[in-house]
Amino acid sequence: MNSGANVTFSNLRAVVILIVVAFHSALPYLASQPPHPFAFDAPPYRWIAFPIIDRERWFGLDLFCAWQDVSLMSLMFLLAGLFTPHGLIRKGGPAYLAERWWRIGLPFVLAVALLSPVAYYASYLTTATDPSPAAFWQHWRALPMWPAGPQWFLWQLLLLSGLAAALHELMPSWPRAASLIVARCDDRPLLFFACLTILSALAYVPLAMIFTPWEWTFLGPLSFQLSRPLHYLLFFSAGFAIGSYGCDRSIFRIDGPLARQWPTWVAAACACFALWGGLTSLTMPDWNASPPAYRLAAAFAFPPACATGVIAFVASSLALLRRRSALADSLSTNAYGIYLTHYPFVLWLQYALLGTRLNAVAKAAFVLIVALALSWAASGFLAAGVRLLVHRHSGLPGKGAISDQPR
Repeated sequence: MNSGANVTFSNLRAVVILIVVAFHSALPYLASQPPHPFAFDAPPYRWIAFPIIDRERWFGLDLFCAWQDVSLMSLMFLLAGLFTPHGLIRKGGPAYLAERWWRIGLPFVLAVALLSPVAYYASYLTTATDPSPAAFWQHWRALPMWPAGPQWFLWQLLLLSGLAAALHELMPSWPRAASLIVARCDDRPLLFFACLTILSALAYVPLAMIFTPWEWTFLGPLSFQLSRPLHYLLFFSAGFAIGSYGCDRSIFRIDGPLARQWPTWVAAACACFALWGGLTSLTMPDWNASPPAYRLAAAFAFPPACATGVIAFVASSLALLRRRSALADSLSTNAYGIYLTHYPFVLWLQYALLGTRLNAVAKAAFVLIVALALSWAASGFLAAGVRLLVHRHSGLPGKGAISDQPR
């Protein structure tokens, strides 16, 4: 990847982690949420997704969170796939997978085991009759799953990394075949969009019709949205194919038509999101009770909304995020550490604001700013600790593995 693309995608990583923290900061203040918190012990345990429910609401935050739900995670899987070929080629399959375990697998285990209970204790307190830590631990252990919070992304990313490593060893020619497909889209963003949309429809619509777009399943700390595993695999594979071909000569090059047409793609993303939102509203509040035609239309509206949203993110970044800045570099470097540590800060800040008279926007902004600052600092401490451990055990200057984004 050339230096211009390096700067662009580094800045995009900074933007993505900022949006992730903003998304979680806004969840208690959605107008679509019920008036009271969800019971901690009652299925379907919706407090896992909405841990804190505040009385202050603003519909604009619903639109913001819905937009991110449509495109943000798909973008993160695409970016993860984008950088995978470089690591596989440089290290080989077994060494790459071992490195993925230390960088993704072990942090997932530690974050889920230690940080998730700390974070969700705040949610428990909103409905608890006995607020003691011992009572919380008893209720937590009685749950049929171990909620992982936002860390669900990490185990799925580790699984996809393992799949990529296995294919690299068993079918070393497949990245070349994938890159040939990407080569046909070099100067044809519409073709890239069409391929993403059609394949996403095949991956997503049948599962959404069977399981609903919203249902999750849990196996201990492992959770996933039943409608989206193949969809996320597609976006990871698309990123992998582009990374194999080379960003500097692909549709993601900084001087290509995608970058020049970024306002068009932003407008298309807004239009497709509005269409998806309108059709999805026809299936609310009960997806299963709505007419099949409405459900099918809403399901088919998701793939183009997602594809245009992801493309708009990348296109606008290629055009607007070309300059390096110290602040963006620091945020990008600490993005992974922020992702790992921000959730407890977010939930406890939201809990602390429940009795205040601030409006929804002010509360969401306060949580975002303070949680981002605290998790940014925590990431720096973690990185320093990792460097110190590496230095002591190897006798060499340590590199801050915890500060890198999972990719």
